[in-house]
Amino acid sequence: MAEAGLLYKNQVMLLTQTFFIKDNRNELLLGAHKYDFDILFFDQMSDFVMAVQSSESNNLFVIDLDVLYNMQDDMQHNRRQTMFLSDLLQRLPADKNYIYLQTVRQGERFLLQQKLVDSNCQAYAEKPITNDVLVDKLFNIFAQNKRGESNTVVYLGDKPMLDVDLLAANQIELLHYQDGRSLHVRVKEVQPDVVLIEEAQYLQTEALVRVLKKNIEFDPGREIILLQNSLNPALARRALDSGFDEILTPNDADVLTRQLLNRINKIRASKDLISRDRATGLLNKVGLQKKAQEWIRRATREDKPLAYGIIDIDKFKTINDTWGHYFGDIVIKRLSLVLSAQLGERDLLSRFGGEEFVVVFWDSTLEQGKQKLDAMREAFGKIAFEVKLREHKNFSFSGGVADFPACKTENEMFLRADAMLYLAKQGGRNQVCISGK
Repeated sequence: MAEAGLLYKNQVMLLTQTFFIKDNRNELLLGAHKYDFDILFFDQMSDFVMAVQSSESNNLFVIDLDVLYNMQDDMQHNRRQTMFLSDLLQRLPADKNYIYLQTVRQGERFLLQQKLVDSNCQAYAEKPITNDVLVDKLFNIFAQNKRGESNTVVYLGDKPMLDVDLLAANQIELLHYQDGRSLHVRVKEVQPDVVLIEEAQYLQTEALVRVLKKNIEFDPGREIILLQNSLNPALARRALDSGFDEILTPNDADVLTRQLLNRINKIRASKDLISRDRATGLLNKVGLQKKAQEWIRRATREDKPLAYGIIDIDKFKTINDTWGHYFGDIVIKRLSLVLSAQLGERDLLSRFGGEEFVVVFWDSTLEQGKQKLDAMREAFGKIAFEVKLREHKNFSFSGGVADFPACKTENEMFLRADAMLYLAKQGGRNQVCISGK
């Protein structure tokens, strides 16, 4: 079993005994470390079960089902025997979920698939599967588990037929609205992911969707759904032709809520593809700019200040040139963990590009933003990176901070913070600068 890597926050625990995995062990680890998780290999059931029982909840547990045919059963005096799937499932801790690797032939057996998905199966994959694909899929599961993304739904009508508590439990905010003629203003203001419109509101103002979608700032990923009281094919055709993306019949609040949750989960996955950095799981430049604009709108409504910080790793080119780009990637990923650990619930963090990060602190003044960024800088500076065997180095970053409402737009904050970052670099690095400081 491999020792846990100190640089990696998340772990995959893999139970396997086949050459297919073991011969690819080093390549698997290389890919996993690039995505900031480690893989611990197990070849004994008892060791694997003990590790799973004491493991953190955010770890992933992967089982290569070929162990069923080549398992050295340490519970039976090290006698090698074939184990049945039911035996395997009974031994696994019942409070965890598992990812199964199986051969294509196993994958063709529906009853096997059924037994897996009914027994704490988080996902399954068929072998042969290339290392880069497996690592990428595991990273996606980590990203889904930690997403914590909030979404907004605007409901136009008299009374929302939705389970508000279930929506809130899934980080979805429901905003009730009743004025169809000013709906476009409200949508522009809050930028919701879904707009639900009752049939009566549509019949009263049939231009509703056209007005929403023709706005140059309209998000093409946003869904507009008509809630139709009963099946009326002529009305449905007219609504779809006018721009509605879907038509739902709200006969049951629980069913409608679950339909909405499914749609929002797909929206979240789609947004992740274009708004997240694949290496760290953080917002990328596109995602940060959109979120920052949304935060400015919220801050304006709630009369809250924002602090906008830009971070740049000091002498990063030297790090790459001296120890290689792979090691540079590790430094970037470790910094992303340090920054993430100190974020507030409504703060934003982005890998803006290369070794540059942006953080937006909610309800923080310029001075408070500087203090928070300085705390992050000090935490990062305490990390000892092993650059060679028994040789460790510490690294640093510089930062600049701007604030809202002193700066009115996301672009204005970026330019001001970037100017402060330049002063920090020119002043000797490893410091955070703000206006007049």
